[in-house]
Amino acid sequence: MKIKITLIIFTLLYIVQLKAQEETIRRDTLKEIIITSNRISLPFSENSRTITLITSEDIIKSAASNVADLLQNIAGLDIRRRGVDGMQSDLYIRGGNFDQTLVLIDGVKMDDPQTGHHSMNAILSLDNIERIEVIKGPAARVYGQNAFTGAINIVTKKIKENNLKVNLGYGSYQNIKGGITFTQKFDNGGIFTALNYQESEGYRYNTDFKNKSIFVKANLGSYNLTSSYTERDFGANGFYASPAAIDQYEETQTSLVAIDANYTIKNITIKPRVYWKRNQDLYLYLRHDPPVYRNLHISNKIGAETNAVLNSSLGKTGIGLDVSRVFLVSNNLQDHARTVITGFLEHRFEINNFDITPGIAISSYSDFNTKAFPGIDVGYRFSERLKMYSNIGYTYRVPTFTDLYYIGSNEIGNPDLKPESALSEELGFKYNTRNLDINVAFFNRTADDLIDWAKDNPEDPDEKWEARNFSEVTTKGFEIDFGYRFQLWDLEQRFNLGYSFIEDENKDEYTRYALNSIKHQLTSGIDFKFSKLFSQNISYRFVERSRGETYTVVDAKIKTELPNRIGVFLSANNIFNTTYTETNLVPMPKGNIMLGINYKIY
Repeated sequence: MKIKITLIIFTLLYIVQLKAQEETIRRDTLKEIIITSNRISLPFSENSRTITLITSEDIIKSAASNVADLLQNIAGLDIRRRGVDGMQSDLYIRGGNFDQTLVLIDGVKMDDPQTGHHSMNAILSLDNIERIEVIKGPAARVYGQNAFTGAINIVTKKIKENNLKVNLGYGSYQNIKGGITFTQKFDNGGIFTALNYQESEGYRYNTDFKNKSIFVKANLGSYNLTSSYTERDFGANGFYASPAAIDQYEETQTSLVAIDANYTIKNITIKPRVYWKRNQDLYLYLRHDPPVYRNLHISNKIGAETNAVLNSSLGKTGIGLDVSRVFLVSNNLQDHARTVITGFLEHRFEINNFDITPGIAISSYSDFNTKAFPGIDVGYRFSERLKMYSNIGYTYRVPTFTDLYYIGSNEIGNPDLKPESALSEELGFKYNTRNLDINVAFFNRTADDLIDWAKDNPEDPDEKWEARNFSEVTTKGFEIDFGYRFQLWDLEQRFNLGYSFIEDENKDEYTRYALNSIKHQLTSGIDFKFSKLFSQNISYRFVERSRGETYTVVDAKIKTELPNRIGVFLSANNIFNTTYTETNLVPMPKGNIMLGINYKIY
């Protein structure tokens, strides 16, 4: 009933605003934004995959204060959070799990060999982000094995001008946050630096946290440096193990250093990169009595990759090689290492209205077999506005070291696990005009040896969760994304609506993560202005999971730009105090607000 009422309200508002439209909106569309790829990069409109763009404009208008909350409003994405401000979050795409999704920062892969729980650890402040590219569906042949169900690429802001900006915020639960960004351009490059700090007393017992981060980006001629450091210390009441474990505590430290270059020689572009990523994870079962149970994991990943694109009369040919070595030192998992060598090859043909991009990635693992991920993207353009696309591809993921070796009071790993694999297919349609964007996609994924944590008897408190392979799991569904821009009172307004449906094959065993997908997900939002001084955003999200849980959450934000380069905003999350959980029965915060101000010094 709540869904029907909300849809009626939005539809009526939409009709009224359509009648009020008096002129064509003169604005740049998203179609020419180049979607980042380490090899063949294409404008948004020419891609034959399901890709959602979150622009800097979207970020500014959103009621979200962090990346995890922002991604919640994308159909097909499931961000399972534990606490306020995305303190600990897991990323799922189209019914996959957190180990099957890849996060990248400026094209650098942020996967962790210990566990996918750390994928979101190094997420940047929204002030540092130019756009976020959400690639749904199989992406292993483009990015490698962890892009099993999709990938999220965070593109940081370009160094365009000299700038010094300060922002402060204060909200519910004594949530204090502040940051400073500095940008300086030089004759042949520039530097961008951001410092951020946040702390909160928490929204319930033992959910306090402190976050510190620094991000540095520098350009000099053809060379680029990307580096970041993030430290998170937080009370983890019920976050892991049993919800009754209220005294858990965790500290994570994540750092990244990457240096890349870009050379163009006639019709060949070569992009080499070296990178180092480190993650440290300290977990205490009893915060105030560490010796009872303490885990310390330190992982390091060192890698080098070279990618090249050749432009010829036959189209674009992309070739790449990525070599990485990961090391894990752990008092629980013991010490392990893994070498991964991946080669990429793809070519894009354009024949009349068709575009065809076959490709393959071949990965060799020091502790598992060599595996190939072939795939192909096909698109047909009926007109400049309407395009049909389809893709099919194999994906593959080797178990994390947690999957294989973890031993805890409630969980036990399985050293006999096999890698999981899947065949994924997708068919979609895109319709884009200056004011209207519509995307419809149907997808199917058949996974073999899927890895998840399971119990034979979920009611038995003495039985441990065990990592297991499932013989076959089929996931199918569809998504609809609708976006409309119009003018009212000579001011630009926007309305967005998204819906996704996912159905997993039923399993007899009770699983902890993957097979509790969002079955029905409805997201909608409207950005509206009544005057040039103020802008408002309201977002609505309805979720029904495959096990029957349902909830509805509404967020809102109002912001204004004052004279003298001052901006002020007030955001409110869960304004109707919905009671709900997203993972491990951790109750999410009730209604909470944040008041913020930013000042651009120059």
